[in-house]
Amino acid sequence: MGYFDDEREEGHKKRRWIGPVFAGIIIGIIIALIALPGVLQSGFLSEAWNNDRETAQDSTDSNHTRPESSGFVSVNVSSQITEVVDKVTPAVVGVINIQRQGDFWQQQEGQQQSEAGSGSGVIYKKSEGKAYVITNHHVIEGADTVEVVLSDDKRVEAEILGSDLFSDLAVLRMNGDKVQQTIEMGSSKSIKVGEPAIAIGNPLGMFLGSVTQGVISGTQRTIPQDFNQDGRNDWQAEVIQTDAAINPGNSGGALINIDGKLIGINSMKINQEAVEGIGFAIPIDAARPIVNELEKTGQVKRPYMGVEIYSLEEVPQTEWKNTLNLPDKVEGGVYVWTVEPGSPADKAGMTRLDVITAVDGTKVMNMIDLRKILYQEKEVSDSLTVTYYRDGKQQEATFELIEQR
Repeated sequence: MGYFDDEREEGHKKRRWIGPVFAGIIIGIIIALIALPGVLQSGFLSEAWNNDRETAQDSTDSNHTRPESSGFVSVNVSSQITEVVDKVTPAVVGVINIQRQGDFWQQQEGQQQSEAGSGSGVIYKKSEGKAYVITNHHVIEGADTVEVVLSDDKRVEAEILGSDLFSDLAVLRMNGDKVQQTIEMGSSKSIKVGEPAIAIGNPLGMFLGSVTQGVISGTQRTIPQDFNQDGRNDWQAEVIQTDAAINPGNSGGALINIDGKLIGINSMKINQEAVEGIGFAIPIDAARPIVNELEKTGQVKRPYMGVEIYSLEEVPQTEWKNTLNLPDKVEGGVYVWTVEPGSPADKAGMTRLDVITAVDGTKVMNMIDLRKILYQEKEVSDSLTVTYYRDGKQQEATFELIEQR
């Protein structure tokens, strides 16, 4: 009984304080609702909020400079590369190869010329109102008309002064009135693997002044060339290798160093799905004398022996002994297929199936070796001594070289 009475009394006590507390909450809400509009109108809360925010920002930015304005920030990005590109780009042009279509009668009926291809070029000289452009032989090959597209998209008709298959170089001349900039020649002898390289050109014939950046990946690379597409290499071009992107249309464009000087003429790219980042340029030191000769005479004069030759490595080993009667010590050379009547080789007594193994004492392993000696070390009217085998016997012939025609 005692416990029952105590619990009932305790319940009455609890219920006594619930009523006053509930009433106090209701009164507080009513007072707040009445006072809130006045507080908001006074701006007190807004000022307090801003003060708290500035205090927090000052704490966060204690080691940083806070911008005075919350507007957009203008950033002027400039570097040596952008400055060099701005300087050089006006000297890099597009080159358009225009060819007539159809026969003579179709042309008389007004059939128009069409663009057969496009590439790039470099303005390297301006003299007596004329501007001179270096480009690639394959860019202008077969052209009836050539147009040069300047950096401001103006087109100027150009004359082909000369072109050379082996070096893949050509020189154009045009009116220089609209030309403001020529490129500064550099040197390719001192370039080093890993140094920056910048390629500028007209890829796809659509994006004149396109710039790609990379490094020199290799110097004095040799790339085999098959000019007549007969499966036999006719020449080995010495080139600079770079990973700066060189796409179709970049041929003839400029490869420059970090100082903006011309170090190469972009010429080739390996177009294979498995190969990326391999581009090639003709070293400017190798190109300069050829460009000068093309500008002055329209052609490159090369010495001529008067023989059609092929590499011995193309002949089955069994024929080396059975047909050519070569001794075992012969490891390579070139064999003569035809001799031009009246040529230096003919006058010296050389005949079909003679095998040349040395020129002026220098071993010759293939026809590229022979052509390098002829085209890079010899000139027209120079004397040449050829060591060759006929019917297993070693012989020599000396004759004077003539100009190739």
